[in-house]
Amino acid sequence: MRAATDLFTHTWDPVVLAALRAGPRRRRELRAAIGGISDKVLTDSLRRLLANGLVERHAHAEAYALTSLGQSLVEGPMTALGRWVKEHGDALLEARESSNASGL
Repeated sequence: MRAATDLFTHTWDPVVLAALRAGPRRRRELRAAIGGISDKVLTDSLRRLLANGLVERHAHAEAYALTSLGQSLVEGPMTALGRWVKEHGDALLEARESSNASGL
């Protein structure tokens, strides 16, 4: 379980994975698709994802793409988590607001 949760420790890593879901993208295309990510943070994220075998770099096209392992993560747990957030997001926000209002 720790190995799985470590994949979501860095805020931008799942965002980069989701941006690659549509297919290979060049670095500037990734930054444009994501928005709000600095070049340094994108570099760090890509390095982590490459090291974990979730992304591969196509040198000839200078593009990044999901590996089959990355694709299985995006289409499996990340998609399920997205469905969960759609279903329970309002309750999650309400609980957060209630907690903030009570000073916790």
